[in-house]
Amino acid sequence: MTVLRLLPLVLALGLTVPQAQAAQPDAPQVTRESLQTVDLMELFRQSRLEDPRVLAAYLRAKSAVEKEREAFGTLLPQVSASGSFNRVLRKAEEREIYNNSSYGLSLTQHLYNKAVWEGYQKSKSVTKQKGQQADDAQAEATVDLAQRYFVALSADDELELLMAERRATQKNLDLVSALYERQFAKKTDVLDLKARVDLLAAQEIEARNQVRITRAALSELVGRPIVEPLSRIRNDIAFQVPGNSLESWVAQAMDSNPMLKSRESNVEVANAAVREGKGGHYPTLGFSLSGQQSDVGYDNTLTNRTDSYVASINLKVPIYSGGSTSARVRGLYDEQLAVEQELEAARRQVVKETTNSYLTAFSSVEKVRANKNALESAKESSNAAEQAFKYGVVNAVDVLNSVQTEFKARRDLLKAQYDFITNLFILNRWAGRPPQDSVDSVNVWLGGTAVAQEPAKPAPTGIR
Repeated sequence: MTVLRLLPLVLALGLTVPQAQAAQPDAPQVTRESLQTVDLMELFRQSRLEDPRVLAAYLRAKSAVEKEREAFGTLLPQVSASGSFNRVLRKAEEREIYNNSSYGLSLTQHLYNKAVWEGYQKSKSVTKQKGQQADDAQAEATVDLAQRYFVALSADDELELLMAERRATQKNLDLVSALYERQFAKKTDVLDLKARVDLLAAQEIEARNQVRITRAALSELVGRPIVEPLSRIRNDIAFQVPGNSLESWVAQAMDSNPMLKSRESNVEVANAAVREGKGGHYPTLGFSLSGQQSDVGYDNTLTNRTDSYVASINLKVPIYSGGSTSARVRGLYDEQLAVEQELEAARRQVVKETTNSYLTAFSSVEKVRANKNALESAKESSNAAEQAFKYGVVNAVDVLNSVQTEFKARRDLLKAQYDFITNLFILNRWAGRPPQDSVDSVNVWLGGTAVAQEPAKPAPTGIR
């Protein structure tokens, strides 16, 4: 066999076909090697202080607290002071110039005012709603951060895998080119390998651009350029499905989801608004005290100083306001019904998203296991192709195809792992678990420095 006769020459040249699994990707060709890696927890802490969405939500919650205090202030006694000093010129039979003054102090207090009281109750519900919206904004921002983190990590891995695959293919090209010069290889093999090397070089350019794009997406959330290497998933992690049943996850979501809680508080706000509007039909009762010291008479004439003190009970009964109060109540009631429909839509969304995330978590674990098996099979196939090439059973293009298959299996495995983790973030987000707990649980899985996979050991079950 012609190929068998090539074996002594290959061995004499000291040329071997590289194994795909031995070609470990290098770090991205960026001046970051000396920098310490940054993990998800560190970026999470920075984003909490820099993400405009989170900051805006918490500032609105803080503003709602102050508005609640403002509404409470209308229930307390209202005290005011007044004073005036006049310089008067009067021309009658005689010309007079004189000064007079008046000073007063008054206190008013609502004894019964349904509209004011319900306005205060509404402000309390708004405060609670804004706080829950801030919690939901933080949960949503955490999921966004995790997704961008693993997209950036995937872009880094893609670049490194492309570089490693190109080096492995280039070595194959060098080997076949040397054989071709001695007329022991086909021209088509050389051209096929060269075309693959050129294609990988072009893909590297796009991969480098994707690295920059994904880093820019991370920088948007933390407010600074991300130049440090990202901490990778450790090689000793074996992912497992989340504990508890689907029903328990859904029950927890219905009880704890901040977005759903916010919609429930919004219903409370709408109910209070209706009661506040109806308060326009109710009488109001107030109490007032006032004292005045004045030497100002009729038409600003100068009189002897008088001190007067008044205590009064004020009753106001609304009779007719042109129908505006009733119209306002009807509008608020319609708004209440609309908010209740939004709450029902939110409930259905929470059930759907929690169920989807839970079921996807199960399929993602199976996908990770299947991709691990596929990678092991691809490694064995690559070894077999190398051995077959040495003995002349296959050609260099067959070895190239096995290398491509192995690197594709590596990409698929990494993507499956990233998809599994981001899906757990989504599940926890809809279940209403604290974002920091999710980040804490995932962050212990990070710390790897290479994309090669090693035998796995059990990891924590899901995110707690």
